[in-house]
Amino acid sequence: MTGRGRQAPEGKTHQRRNRLLLGAAIVTAGAVAAAVALWPSGGGSSGSRITGGTPSASYPLSRAPGTIPAVREFTAARGPGWRPASGSRVVVDDDSLADEGKLLAGELKMAYAGRTGARAGDVELAISGSGDQESYVLTVQNGQVKITGPAEAGVFYGTRTLKQEVHGGGTAPEGVVRDSPAKPRRGLMLDIARKFYSVGWIEDRIRELGDLKYNEIGLHFSDDQAFRIESSSHPEIVSPQHLSKADVKAIVDLATSRHITVVPEIDSPGHLGAVIAAHPDLQLRNASGTAVRGAVDISKPAAAKIVDDLLNEYAGVFPGNQWHLGGDEYQALMVKNPAASFPQLAAAARAKYGPRAGVADLATGWLNDRANVVRSHNRTMRAWNDGFYPTSVVQPAKDLQVAYWTGKEIGARQPTDYLGSGRKLINYNDEFLYYVLGQPQTFVYPTGQRIYEQWTPRVVRGTTPVPAQYDGQILGGVFAVWGDHPNAQTQDQVAAGIRMPLRATSQKLWDSRTPSLSWAQFQQLAGRVG
Repeated sequence: MTGRGRQAPEGKTHQRRNRLLLGAAIVTAGAVAAAVALWPSGGGSSGSRITGGTPSASYPLSRAPGTIPAVREFTAARGPGWRPASGSRVVVDDDSLADEGKLLAGELKMAYAGRTGARAGDVELAISGSGDQESYVLTVQNGQVKITGPAEAGVFYGTRTLKQEVHGGGTAPEGVVRDSPAKPRRGLMLDIARKFYSVGWIEDRIRELGDLKYNEIGLHFSDDQAFRIESSSHPEIVSPQHLSKADVKAIVDLATSRHITVVPEIDSPGHLGAVIAAHPDLQLRNASGTAVRGAVDISKPAAAKIVDDLLNEYAGVFPGNQWHLGGDEYQALMVKNPAASFPQLAAAARAKYGPRAGVADLATGWLNDRANVVRSHNRTMRAWNDGFYPTSVVQPAKDLQVAYWTGKEIGARQPTDYLGSGRKLINYNDEFLYYVLGQPQTFVYPTGQRIYEQWTPRVVRGTTPVPAQYDGQILGGVFAVWGDHPNAQTQDQVAAGIRMPLRATSQKLWDSRTPSLSWAQFQQLAGRVG
C-alpha cells in the first residue's frame, strides 16, 4: 500500500444538492423577503448554497459563513448575528450532549449551564429531527444560537461550524445553516509502524480532524520495521518504542469525544516482519529456501493462530466498528509463477480447496478466515485492493470493502471491476492522497491545491473519475501518511506538510461539487479559521 512495494508505472451516501432553489418574492409593508439560490463570492464559504431571508431596515442581508469544510446550504437573513459576550452560556436539552456543550463552552470561553432554558446571548444544543446522523441545523436569530441534529455527531459538527465562524472574534451570521456530509467515511491514516509518533502529536491530529469534520483516524501499527502497540498475547513481537494500551485508550477516548473512530490495521499475510523476527519459523521461503521478507507462510497453521490471537486481543483495545485487514503485497503472488516458486503453498491450496485451487485461492482463503475472526467482533472490514486476487475457486467475502490505493500492482484491476461487482469502496488514491516520507520511487508529496482543484471521491485511480453511476458505492476517502523513510521529516514537519492537504480533502469529502472559492481564497480562509 505504499512505495515500499510499488511497481513501476505501466465511511451512507447522500444525494448532491445540485438543484437551485427558487422561492417567491413576498411584498409586505416596507419589507421584501426573497429566497433565491446563489453561489457566494469573496469571503463566503467554498460551496454553500445561499437563500434569502427576512429583511430589516437596520442590517444588510447576511452572507454564508466561511468555514472548512464549507456549509452546504445557508438561508440568509438580516440581523446582527451572534458572538460570545459576557454572560453568554451553552445550554443543552439532553444530558447526552454534555460533552459537546462543555467542549464548545471551553473553546469560546463561555459558561456551561447544562439542561436549562436558553436566554438572550446563549447557545442551545438539542437533539431533534431524523435522517442523517451527521446532519445538523444551526440557527442564528434574535441574539441566540440553536444547533440541532438527529444525533450527537451532527450537533458536534454544528459546534465546529460555530467555532470557526467566531474564531478570532468573528461573528456568526444571522440565518440558518443546513448541513450534512456527502460521504460517510472521511479519514486520516497514520503509519505508526515505520515512524513512531508521540501520543501528544496523535492527539493534536485528532483535535484537528474533529474541527474539520473528519470521522476516522487509521493506525497502521504493524509492519516489517516494527510492532508499535503493547500486547499481552504476544509481548515478544512488540518493538521497544511503542504505545502502551493506556496510551491507546487515551487516544481512543479523545477520538470518541470528537466522534472519530480509530481504525486499527494489522496487515497480513505480508508486512509481518516484526512478528517474523520473533517467530522466524513462520517466514515464507521459496523453492530454493530463500526467505521472503515480511511474508508468513500461510500453509502453516501457526501463522494463522498468531495473527488471530492479535486480532482478538486488539478488538478489545479498539472498540470502534471499523477494521482494516490489510491483505496487500503478499510476495508469493508478486512473482511470475507462484506455484513453481512456492510449491508448499500450491500444495496447501489444492489440499484445502480442491485440484483447481492455486496460491491466490489460498491467500484469499487466508483473508476470509481473518475476516471471520474480526466479523465475530461486529466490525465492518476493509482490505487493500491488491489483496483481492483473481482466483479460480475462492472468492473474497462479500462484505469486505475495498480500500483502493493503487493500480500499478501485477494484475492490476480498474476500480470499476470492484464497483461493478457491487462492492463498496473507500478511496485512498495514491496519486493524490498518499504522503510518503522521503518521496521514494514515483511518489511526491501531495499538495492541497491539487486535491482541491483536481480530486473528487470518484477519482479513485489516477486522475480520471469513475462513472457517476458508482458514486453511491464510494463511501468516502482517506488521506494516508506513510513512513517509508521515517527520518525524512520530523513530526512537526509532517503536521505542517499535511495541513492544507487535510483541509482540501475535508472540503471534497464533505461536498464534492466544485468549490466556489479559488485556491488562493481557500488558503486565506484556512489562515483565518485555523
